[in-house]
Amino acid sequence: MKLRAALPALILGTICCSAAYAEPALPKLDIALNTAKGPQEISVSLQILLVLTLLSLAPAMLIMLTSFTRIVIVLAFTRSALGTQQSPPNSVLIGLALFLTFFTMAPIWTKVNETAVQPYMHHEIAFNEAIDRGIVPVRQFMFDQVREKDIALFVSLAHVKRPSVEADVPTYVLIPAFLIGELRTAFTTGFLIYIPFLIIDMLIAVTLMSMGMMMLPPIMISLPFKILLFVLVDGWHLIIKSLALSFQ
Repeated sequence: MKLRAALPALILGTICCSAAYAEPALPKLDIALNTAKGPQEISVSLQILLVLTLLSLAPAMLIMLTSFTRIVIVLAFTRSALGTQQSPPNSVLIGLALFLTFFTMAPIWTKVNETAVQPYMHHEIAFNEAIDRGIVPVRQFMFDQVREKDIALFVSLAHVKRPSVEADVPTYVLIPAFLIGELRTAFTTGFLIYIPFLIIDMLIAVTLMSMGMMMLPPIMISLPFKILLFVLVDGWHLIIKSLALSFQ
């Protein structure tokens, strides 16, 4: 009788245990804003926020404040002058431009690391001082490449006082002046790269017309000759060397 009375409870317990094992527990994620218990927690939170902000702005900073703009435009002009369409592909050009940017900007980033990042990481200087120190090598790099004409343009557009020394030029004025200077230099280099390939296209076109082969596209004949010329003169070596030396 006792076994018969306890049987329903035993069955119910077995069913509950089976249901508990059949349905796995799901983790619960809570996001809350709590009161900081000390200044250290506030500092860590600000550092995390700063890192996230820098990661979101990193592509723009890489394009605007480094040699990337000039390098990638010159490489694109080189491919266009060769007439090889998508060879080398965009991924190769962007990767090459990135590594060349790391190479040319390595001395500047080393100075930033030594004068700003490392002292701040060792709690030797405050964050504002680290920013002031870190921007100095980058500004000097931009001043070495920018034209006074471009700086004067943006100084007049910003309606700021005419600077007497480099330190008086605001950074928000220097950056766009540096960018348009980089565009001008890149397009000038691209024009010089186009000239020998344009001559080959003209010679092939004139030769085909003199032979009466006007229906044959000149690009089909000139492309192998342009590639051959580029390989014989070691074109990639010359272009990369010229790009690297243009920032020194």
